[in-house]
Amino acid sequence: MLRHIAIRPAAGTWVIRAGGAVLGESSNALELSEGDMPGVIYFPRDDIAMAFLEPTEYRTLNQWIGEAAYFNIVSKSRTYENAVWSYETPKDEASELAGYLAFHVQDGVAVEQV
Repeated sequence: MLRHIAIRPAAGTWVIRAGGAVLGESSNALELSEGDMPGVIYFPRDDIAMAFLEPTEYRTLNQWIGEAAYFNIVSKSRTYENAVWSYETPKDEASELAGYLAFHVQDGVAVEQV
């Protein structure tokens, strides 16, 4: 059986910016590949300024990974709604993602390799 997802260490150092502020930088990020979709960078929670994140009630379900909990990013200029997600208790196949956060790249939110 082929795995639908692949998780591996993300090479180099990655930074997340929102509303002009750096929310975090990590050389311990993970990259998730899912099917033929572009890879997604996941940051360790310890490398993110959690004070900028506000939990929301929004949830989604990924059949391979599990339930994702969401956060708003609250910056001085605006709030990015449900722009961050985390698999608090991922399925066994994705257990490496526990304690990691991913960011919805959009106008004002950027994930970049530095």
